Amino acid sequence: MAEDNLRAQLKQIGETAVSNTFSWEVINVGVKVAALMTDSLLIKRLPNLLSDIKPPSKIFLPGLFGSDAERLTEHFEIPFKKGPTDLRDLPEFFGGAAKDINLSKYSCRIFAEIVDAPSLTPEQILQRALYYRSSGADVIDIGGLPGRDFPHLDESVRLLKAEGLKVSVDSASQDELLCGAKAGADYLLSLTEDTLWMAEETSAVPILIPKTPSDQESLYQAIDTLTSKSIPFYADPILDPLLMGFTDSVLRYKTLRDKYPDCQIFMGIGNVTELMDADSAGANALLMAIVEELGIQGVLTTEVSDHAVRSVLESDLSRRIMHAAGADKTLPKHYHKGMLSLHERKPFPYQPDEIAQLADTIRENNYRIQVSVEGVHLYNKDTYKVATDPFELMKELEVKEDWTHSFYLGVELARAQVAWQLGKRYVQDHELKWGVADRTVQSEWLQESLDAQDTQIDNTNAGAKPKDSDQGEG
Repeated sequence: MAEDNLRAQLKQIGETAVSNTFSWEVINVGVKVAALMTDSLLIKRLPNLLSDIKPPSKIFLPGLFGSDAERLTEHFEIPFKKGPTDLRDLPEFFGGAAKDINLSKYSCRIFAEIVDAPSLTPEQILQRALYYRSSGADVIDIGGLPGRDFPHLDESVRLLKAEGLKVSVDSASQDELLCGAKAGADYLLSLTEDTLWMAEETSAVPILIPKTPSDQESLYQAIDTLTSKSIPFYADPILDPLLMGFTDSVLRYKTLRDKYPDCQIFMGIGNVTELMDADSAGANALLMAIVEELGIQGVLTTEVSDHAVRSVLESDLSRRIMHAAGADKTLPKHYHKGMLSLHERKPFPYQPDEIAQLADTIRENNYRIQVSVEGVHLYNKDTYKVATDPFELMKELEVKEDWTHSFYLGVELARAQVAWQLGKRYVQDHELKWGVADRTVQSEWLQESLDAQDTQIDNTNAGAKPKDSDQGEG
């Protein structure tokens, strides 16, 4: 049913600036619903169909293809790839393919803090650490609590190290910092000019802070001291919360980068994401853009507040997007949709009149649901109705004797309503996509962009190269 529209869309793409390199053929394999197209069916039918056309360099499948594209690639020895779920997205899709987007690199490490570690058992700390690693963290930060004993700090550090994790210890207690370093911690947060002696007595890399945020000279003095002794470190001027000196604190980072072009800089971004009632995804994206611009090599984030429970994952995707855009010297757009949780670039690909025209062609009883700027469209061969409230559409449904179908339509209409309210893309029979906000998703969503490439730290855009003794795994 989509073949004519598909050809028209591809013809329009071919008439653009890429016309000299964009040539295509459409093959109709005789399957009415894309989701029912299987690899076995294609292996059977494609040889004859391909024999009639010029050998392709790549074959694209409908985005709703639910079978194994890799099996097809191996069988035909031609790359097979899923396209978008809607043909209206093909111009952007082929533009991204031409750009050859690579999100395997980034320029800063993520330190994910377990802030209540003294209250957890070593096994609970390990469980939280493994979750953070699966979300993209490079270093697990074990945080101490003022006035709270931490007798199992040594055991906890050793347990995490045994799992191959990079570990930092964050405490105001010098005894806890030394204990963590002796147990094998890789980093110590945070040393001041008065506690630099610990950097000489341990092999852990220190994160330096000023005595007070207003005393940046004490930070510079600490930097000079460790630099003269060739001891690797990070320097953190301290990021203040919004409306509590945030703008001035960002300027401190800019001043530090200008004063010490080769210094490794550290920023605690949780001070912003945790301390305002706003979704953390946008805040993390903006913060990681600042990180990329200033060449900051380490960030500390937390997931304490309920509204910031995806901050590690958000920071991971954001740093990759910002690094890729920085390398391309372009805006951070059209690299990945994962940071668009509430809204989408093009939520309504079809105009109301286009949906109405499609509805006129339907000769079946099965209900179809689409969403436009006007609301939710419900139609079959006998019905066409548009509303913003599913209860208005309920009156049109002829499914009184089929409770399973009623339940199905109720779920789909509810999804469609949410999509219309928020400006989300709705595809019937598929859940709405929430990007990194979806708590059922870990880092699997990123794999499509990594394309089996090894994740790695890339300091091409950064202000400083890591010291040999401070090489971290991505």
